[in-house]
Amino acid sequence: QVQLVESGGGLVQTGGSLRLSCAASGRIFSSNVMGWYRQAPGLQRELVARFTYGGRIDYADSVKGRFTISRDNAKNAVYLQMNSLKPEDTAVYYCKFMQIGSEYWGQGTQVTVSS
Repeated sequence: QVQLVESGGGLVQTGGSLRLSCAASGRIFSSNVMGWYRQAPGLQRELVARFTYGGRIDYADSVKGRFTISRDNAKNAVYLQMNSLKPEDTAVYYCKFMQIGSEYWGQGTQVTVSS
């Protein structure tokens, strides 16, 4: 089992910044990938940014140039720096962890951007 603990959400004004953190613990293998997804009310969960097994970073078009994903392998942690936030970024943000045969989701952290 793998446990994920997220932090860093909150309320921010349009144009502001937030940094989300997600730390994984438990039975972790050396080959794993992590990423961030979000779900707004009434909508499906969608990709925000993720690392792939091939070492590529994928971003949703809506966040390119504003959000940056990074990770600290020694801490099994992934971060999401969110700049120039917009009201449409309001959602619950989820951390996802994948390794061979398994995937895990964090509990979610609320990000609210006021206009």
